[in-house]
Amino acid sequence: MPKPTKGSALDIPQSPWPVDAAFLARSARLALAVLVLLLGCLPAFSQQPPRNPAGTLRQIIPGHYVYSSTTFNSGVIVTGEGVVVVDALSSEALGRAERQAIASTIGQPVRILVSSTFHNQYSRGNVAYPDVPKIGHENYRTDLLALMQREKVPAEEQQARLPTQTFRDRLTLHLGGKEIQVLHVGRAHTRGDSLVFVPQDRIVYLSELYFAEQFLFINDGYGLDWLRALDTVAALDADIFVPGHGPIPADPRETRQGLARFRQVLVDVRDAVLKEIARGATEDQAVAALRWPQYEKMLGYDAQRETAVRRLYRQLTGTLP
Repeated sequence: MPKPTKGSALDIPQSPWPVDAAFLARSARLALAVLVLLLGCLPAFSQQPPRNPAGTLRQIIPGHYVYSSTTFNSGVIVTGEGVVVVDALSSEALGRAERQAIASTIGQPVRILVSSTFHNQYSRGNVAYPDVPKIGHENYRTDLLALMQREKVPAEEQQARLPTQTFRDRLTLHLGGKEIQVLHVGRAHTRGDSLVFVPQDRIVYLSELYFAEQFLFINDGYGLDWLRALDTVAALDADIFVPGHGPIPADPRETRQGLARFRQVLVDVRDAVLKEIARGATEDQAVAALRWPQYEKMLGYDAQRETAVRRLYRQLTGTLP
């Protein structure tokens, strides 16, 4: 073999292993084809609009449904003259998706929207109901308006989200042969929570008064009042208690036991904070000391443990506004 000259192709280091030139050529062509394909797809990926949020509509019992997106639930009550929706969820797109699911599955228009929690996760979807009367407690309206003003929500959106009718203690609707009671049972998750009770069907929609198999979210809540509200709820002549968060069992009557388990979370937090106060602990000392291992795997425990201790501590010591 002639001695390689400087700068010739033979300067490339030689592999000690046999090389199949045909194989290398095929591999190079394949790699080039894949690269061209991927580069061609990039514009399509970059231009593809984000998918609209969507949930699922599930029948609980005849005439009653729940529309669920992640852990959030919206109630759907069917009457002979249309549908009552309980909570509109977190966005206009999601509200429209729920309305479409109702139209395609139930085939009736939405006549009334009842809202319970003023938080964005349950009030932004109100925008999807411009043609529907909206009902909420008077404190719900006050707190929703204050929230939107703090967040500098445009005036048009504020108007679209606010209720068109408020009530103080109770409001009874008669629609399509059903009596539907909209009730305020005191402060709980917020100052203006509403529940919706249909006596003839023995079902009550609780919104965020009830977190099924989850820890309590209590940033704006009042633990002692919440316990009293749950006792009032449990005394209703109902078999089914629809949570604002979390799963509904295959047998919806099991929700009564689930409601009792959620109430026990509040009882355990209250009792533990009371013991810390009795021994002279400060609020910070109570936060540092209190843990509930039986609830630590629940959704919301890590985020809300400290908040729950502080809210109960302040209410029990009379310093919660």
